[in-house]
Amino acid sequence: MDSEEAGDYSDVHRIYNIDNDVPETFPQNEVTIELPGSDQIELPPVENDDGNSDETQTILDKDDGPREVWNKKAEYLLSVIGYAVDLANVWRFPHLCYKNGGGAFLIPYFTMLLLCAMPVFLMEMCLGQYHRLGPISIWRMTPIFKGIGFASCFMAYIVAFYYNIIIGWAFFYLFSSFTTDLPWTTCGHSWNTGNCWQPEWNRSELNSSYYNKTVSPTNEFFERGMLHIDKSSGIEDVGGLRWPLVFWTLLTFIILYFSLWKGVKSSGKVVWFTATVPYIILAILLVRGSTLPGAKEGIKYFITPNISRLNNPQVWIDAAVQIMFSVGAGFGTHIAYSSYNRFNNNCFRDCLITVAVNCFTSVFSGFVIFSYLGYMSLKSHKEIDQVATEGPGLVFIVYPEAISTLPGSTIWALIFFLMLITLGLDSAFGGLESPLTGLKDECKKLRKFHFSREFLTLCVVGSAFIFSLPCLTEGGVYIFNILDTFAAGTSILFTVFSQVIAISWFYGIEEFCNDVEKMTGIRPGLYWRICWKFISPTLLLILVITSIINYVPLSYTTSLQTYIYPGYSNILGWCIALSVILLIPGFAVYKLIKTPGTFKQRLALCISPEWEHTEIKEEKVVKRFKVGMKNLTAQIEISSK
Repeated sequence: MDSEEAGDYSDVHRIYNIDNDVPETFPQNEVTIELPGSDQIELPPVENDDGNSDETQTILDKDDGPREVWNKKAEYLLSVIGYAVDLANVWRFPHLCYKNGGGAFLIPYFTMLLLCAMPVFLMEMCLGQYHRLGPISIWRMTPIFKGIGFASCFMAYIVAFYYNIIIGWAFFYLFSSFTTDLPWTTCGHSWNTGNCWQPEWNRSELNSSYYNKTVSPTNEFFERGMLHIDKSSGIEDVGGLRWPLVFWTLLTFIILYFSLWKGVKSSGKVVWFTATVPYIILAILLVRGSTLPGAKEGIKYFITPNISRLNNPQVWIDAAVQIMFSVGAGFGTHIAYSSYNRFNNNCFRDCLITVAVNCFTSVFSGFVIFSYLGYMSLKSHKEIDQVATEGPGLVFIVYPEAISTLPGSTIWALIFFLMLITLGLDSAFGGLESPLTGLKDECKKLRKFHFSREFLTLCVVGSAFIFSLPCLTEGGVYIFNILDTFAAGTSILFTVFSQVIAISWFYGIEEFCNDVEKMTGIRPGLYWRICWKFISPTLLLILVITSIINYVPLSYTTSLQTYIYPGYSNILGWCIALSVILLIPGFAVYKLIKTPGTFKQRLALCISPEWEHTEIKEEKVVKRFKVGMKNLTAQIEISSK
């Protein structure tokens, strides 16, 4: 190419490296690009859904074809919303809101949303859409931080071990509901004990000491009828497999496989159902719940503000942790999903829509849950705080008990557990899409050996099911609790913190803003830049430190006792967390050792995008960093080229 032609495509190596399967965007006219060491790649025009030529093209490996895109914009939005809106919106947010000052909790919640969660969420969307790569390969922009991509995918993979078991539990309850009398409403079943006591029985016949030992039939159905936890003495003795749970969990993974095996072309169709049905069911449940006696008092407990609670730092920490987990940042899913967008898609709008729907769902589900908790409080003659709980106990014990007292309880049970299944499934889609897209984009050997998307999906989904089997034993809930506590706690916060630091301080916040402007035509304003560079990383670091300081040794409370885990269980849990965290510094050290040259040369290459490596080697110029004779001084680039 002559100099003039070269100038037209001077950004090819800056943004994308064809040899490394990184995509690029080009004008619609057919062109042929020839780079040193690369084969010629011919770029025909691409047509939009409306038949008009698209403004952009994607270059991928010749054997891989063009990168797939979402069939419809709505499928992308539904997938992102479905992933972000999960079971935690139903079982965690309402309890936190009640515990931390009712309506006053919304103040720290939305503050942390604006200062931390939303900026991180938008950053991941922009990264995936601009580079059109999965969560691992995208770190060619700062190779030393590629461990962040591996950590994100590995963490999402571990979460699949236990998260999908909850969907299996919901299936178990759903099909147990196909009966006139719900099995968790009465005593006298094979799994019940002498302590089982139905709420409608006359309590005056019991002395107070015995009454304190009674257990509701819903508790015994969950712990003994489904889990068989009574047959395990603890994590040292988990017992045999619970074959009904194995079956329902296997069904869950089969659904996941056939929803993911064709990529976003297949999962994009399924989310039309899984992402919309929960809202219909929540609306139905709210209408019914609002007519129940005691519902008004329950909702009042939920929304009544207690401003004095805002003086407690733990309230702000709870708000920050909840909103970070709620938007689903750090797992690589938003990067993976956005990588299938068209290059010029308005990701600012997508971010605002998703966050708004997520927050609305959390508050809306709070009204639904507490209308029934108020009803339960009235029926059981207990205070709200005695029936209000969080986690699986809320959706598998408290809520089924409330439903069982309604006329037509079977129908309400079927509706409720169908909602849980759909809420869980679209979040599970996103969780597994992260390692699938990450591996597909990163591993050339998969294409070399002609490993199809279908085969890769089978390997990932199948292995996740196998690793979930220990959680499906009679004492599997003890293992479940370890994974739930450590797999995505401190590790997810540290991963997101590392990601924001890598982009804002190493790749360069101005460079990142330039990329976003080229893609969308909108340059991120001062609010976004300040959050990305200063506020968000500071808040994330505080959360990481706080999560470590506030760590409480593991325990698991059943209806009759609190099981204290042995010391080695806590060590095992921290090993799980560290297996994710250490991938980030571990890969950084590996990259420094593997890269040839002096230490300063290696560091310069590792912290610079791969498309600048040729210039660094030939001209010995490091655009983002100035290498002196005696020290290395980082200078963040503050002006666009």
